[in-house]
Amino acid sequence: MKNGPARRQVFRLSRERRVADIMAAARDVFREKGYEDAPMSDIAVRANVVEGSIYRYFENKRDLLVKVIEDWYEAMLADYDQQLSGIRGTRNRLRFMIWRHLKTIHEEPALCDLMFQFLRTGRDYSHTTVYELNKQYTRRTLDIIKEGIAAGELRGDVALRLVRDMIYGCIEHHTWAYLRGEGQFDPDATADAIVDLVLSGLQVRRLPQTPDLADRLERAIDRLEGLAGKPAG
Repeated sequence: MKNGPARRQVFRLSRERRVADIMAAARDVFREKGYEDAPMSDIAVRANVVEGSIYRYFENKRDLLVKVIEDWYEAMLADYDQQLSGIRGTRNRLRFMIWRHLKTIHEEPALCDLMFQFLRTGRDYSHTTVYELNKQYTRRTLDIIKEGIAAGELRGDVALRLVRDMIYGCIEHHTWAYLRGEGQFDPDATADAIVDLVLSGLQVRRLPQTPDLADRLERAIDRLEGLAGKPAG
């Protein structure tokens, strides 16, 4: 009795693997083409799936973008926690958080622009996981400020939300030209200037010979403005 033709063995990827492949492909395409000019067909080709199968896992292109940014944020938060655990001192820890944020913008301008332009401006942003992750992201900086206040290093009569807005608003304003492809900045020098500016206003003044607060703030602002448009070294 002859055996029938051998049946071709089919290997099926797990749902987790297929979703990961689609998200990795989407991240690359979004980086290269932005959101509006990123065809789902290109993402499908890079993920080695048919275009229709993407919609089995993601509602639409915006949903896919949201999931890509969520995945990116979660990886960043884990990295922040790991690195921050080995850093001591209020200034050093605050400087790390500011520097790491600047470094992320410098290394991933396309993803940052997608976050700022297409997610944060959406009406549903406050109801997204990305919004909650962003709150966790900035809360780490505020926790450092609280630790400095508890240690008696920083003033306790400041509104923490204003401190947060000053830090991240300053970073966003300073890097906006870079995200538009019209400028450059040095993450290290900028982090030093911003942390000096912030601490000039927050540090407890203990010694009478400490320079006047207005002078310290002015010098810190001058340093930051001097870095604007200056090519990175």
